[in-house]
Amino acid sequence: MRRIPSLFFFAFVLTAVLGAQQPGTAPAQGRGQRPVDPRTAGGGQCSENPYNCIDTPNPLTPPNTVWLEEMTWMDVRDALKAGKTTIIISTGGIEPNGPWLALGKHNYVLKANCDAIARKLGNALCAPIVPFVPEGGVEPKTGHMLTAGTISMREETFEAMLNDMAQSFKVNGFQNIIFIGDSGGNVTGMKNVADKLTAQWNGSPVVAHIPEHYAYNTVAKLLDDMGVTKPDMKGDNLHDDPGITMNMMVTDPESVRWQGRVKAGKATINGVSIADKAKAVDIGKKIVEMRATNTVAAIRKAIANKGKATTQQ
Repeated sequence: MRRIPSLFFFAFVLTAVLGAQQPGTAPAQGRGQRPVDPRTAGGGQCSENPYNCIDTPNPLTPPNTVWLEEMTWMDVRDALKAGKTTIIISTGGIEPNGPWLALGKHNYVLKANCDAIARKLGNALCAPIVPFVPEGGVEPKTGHMLTAGTISMREETFEAMLNDMAQSFKVNGFQNIIFIGDSGGNVTGMKNVADKLTAQWNGSPVVAHIPEHYAYNTVAKLLDDMGVTKPDMKGDNLHDDPGITMNMMVTDPESVRWQGRVKAGKATINGVSIADKAKAVDIGKKIVEMRATNTVAAIRKAIANKGKATTQQ
C-alpha cells in the first residue's frame, strides 16, 4: 500500500515536468507569481513595460515595406487593423541554375514579384520567402540533388511547413492566405495544403494556391512581343533564360553575376545581351509588372471564390 502514494507523486512530478517543457506556453501561476496580464504581447510582460501591451500605440512611423520580417509586431498589428489582411506565402528554392545565376534564383525573382503583387493588391503583406522546397531525392540522389549546393525538402516536410505557416497566419487574424511559387517542384505541395485547409476551414480564412504566377509562357510571349526574343531563337541549353535573368536583376544585378560576365564577355543568355544594365533592368521591371498584374487578378478571383479552384491547376 505504501507504493500507491509514491506512484501518485511520480505521476504528479512527471506531469509538471512535461507541462513545463511545452514550448510557447505561459508559466504556471503559483504562490509568489504575478498573474499573466491578458494585455501582454510583443515578447515581454505588459506589467514590466508598456511597449509589451497589446493596445500601446506604436511610437514610430511604420516603414514603407510589405515584408513581414521587416516590420515590428506593432507595425503588423496596425497593418491588420488598417485592412492589410491578405498574406502572401511565396516558395522559391535553392538549386543549380547554370554558371551565372545564384542558387537562390527563384528567391531573387520572388523578392521583386511578391513586393509588386502586395503593393498592387493594396491590402497585402509578404511572408518571408520559403527557400527550402522539394528539389530531388537524397538516397539515391535524384533531380537537382545531383548538384552541389542544392537543398531539398521531403514533400511531407514542405507541406507540413506550409501548413504550420498558414495556421500561424490564421491565428494572427489574416483573412486571406495566398500561396505563390516560382519553381515546378513546389506546385503540388502548395496546392495540396491549400485544398486541405480550404476544405477544413470552409473559406474562413481563404487559403488559395495561385498557379498563374508560375506561368513562364506569359513571360516568353511578353519578350517576343517586345522584340527582345524571337520564338525560334536558339537557346544556350542552361537552366536559365532572359526572362529569369532580367527578373532577378530587378532585385540584384549581381545575383546573375552581371559585372563579372561583362568583364569576361559573357553577358548574354540565349543570344540576348544584358550588358546594358539599365536596359536589362527596365525589361525586368516590365516582366515584374506583367506577372504582378496577372497574379493579382487571379488572387482576387480566388478570394471571391473562397479559395476554391477556378482554373485548372
